[in-house]
Amino acid sequence: MHSVRKITDDLYFLGVDERRLHLFENIHPIARGVSYNSYLLMDEKTVLFDTADWAVCRQYLENIEYVLGDRSLDYLVVNHMEPDHAASLQQVLIAHPEVQVISTEKAFGYMNQFGYDIGERGITVTEGDTMSFGKHTIAFVLAPMVHWPEAMVSFDLTDGTLFAADAFGSFGALNGALFNDEVNFDRDWIDDARRYYTNIVGKYGPHVQLLLGKASGLPIKLICPLHGPVWRSEFGYILDKYNRWSSYTPETKGVLIVYGSMYGNTEAAAVELASQLIQGGLLNVKVFDVSSTHVSELIAYAFQYSHIVLASVTYNLGIYPPMHNFLMDMKALNLQKRTVAIMENGSWACVSGKLMQKELDEMKEMTILNEQMTILSSVNEANAGAIPAMAEALIDSVAATEI
Repeated sequence: MHSVRKITDDLYFLGVDERRLHLFENIHPIARGVSYNSYLLMDEKTVLFDTADWAVCRQYLENIEYVLGDRSLDYLVVNHMEPDHAASLQQVLIAHPEVQVISTEKAFGYMNQFGYDIGERGITVTEGDTMSFGKHTIAFVLAPMVHWPEAMVSFDLTDGTLFAADAFGSFGALNGALFNDEVNFDRDWIDDARRYYTNIVGKYGPHVQLLLGKASGLPIKLICPLHGPVWRSEFGYILDKYNRWSSYTPETKGVLIVYGSMYGNTEAAAVELASQLIQGGLLNVKVFDVSSTHVSELIAYAFQYSHIVLASVTYNLGIYPPMHNFLMDMKALNLQKRTVAIMENGSWACVSGKLMQKELDEMKEMTILNEQMTILSSVNEANAGAIPAMAEALIDSVAATEI
């Protein structure tokens, strides 16, 4: 059975939800599922924008055929070649031997690598090229490293529709909704949108900034991403989020406390610090166990909050492994412009604080508070005073932060 929605008089949404997949890219948990979005323009020529993941191929092909009816498929625009959007490409080519494929030179190279047989049907476009399909003219804008080298976006000059590839996407199945104003995005979607961006695209902030600069000159009326809701209103809201995320500017003045604890002593210190912060009037405080919280969640909060506390036990003369993993992800995803406080613990050879600071020193524009706290096994009368001191320093630093 087909499942499609009309976006404009000429444009149809063909996307399919995926709820059975537990790990996106076999890494990131997606308890709310994900949507694979694709769009079909019915003009004098028919134009399909991107395809879908293999897992939903059967439903996706039914959607295409329902909208096409007795018409042929004239063109397929491939904005992004990652398999969650291109794995069904070959099946579309088989079903429609008449279709011509429009994409970038790099994308055609990836098609060969994935074994897709384009033959002589490829049309290569580059920055600023346009094609007319009747009353609709599409302009092609290169978006390299957002978040693959071959990526581009396509802009309908007639209707103001931006086919945004992986930009402006989100985890989460649509469940019958389509547009941003059909959901409570700030309540139900923003956390998944932030987690999607920060973990999938976060490393490439400067490239996203370049794309945002290009997009700012376009008269956008619709944003059609490859995951999540279609935006037809409140563009300032999502553009502000993307500008903050891609410039590594915090959204929230507050403190994220991430602790790594083996027997509960470091955890107790982290929770007491949170209590001191809240009693001091700082209410935007989050506390997470690095061992039981997926690192994609921690990364999303690290992008959101202005201040981070890393509390780690020393393990095998090093950083506690889950905490080290979190630090490596922070570094890999280019997190910067944060203020960090360090709490270390160890019964002997307590070195985790020094090693965490070394990792942070290799990141960009990370400010380390001087009030590093050392616990020897557990909090006691000798070191308990360090917690209020760290809390006071954090409260003062947050108050002085402008975002």
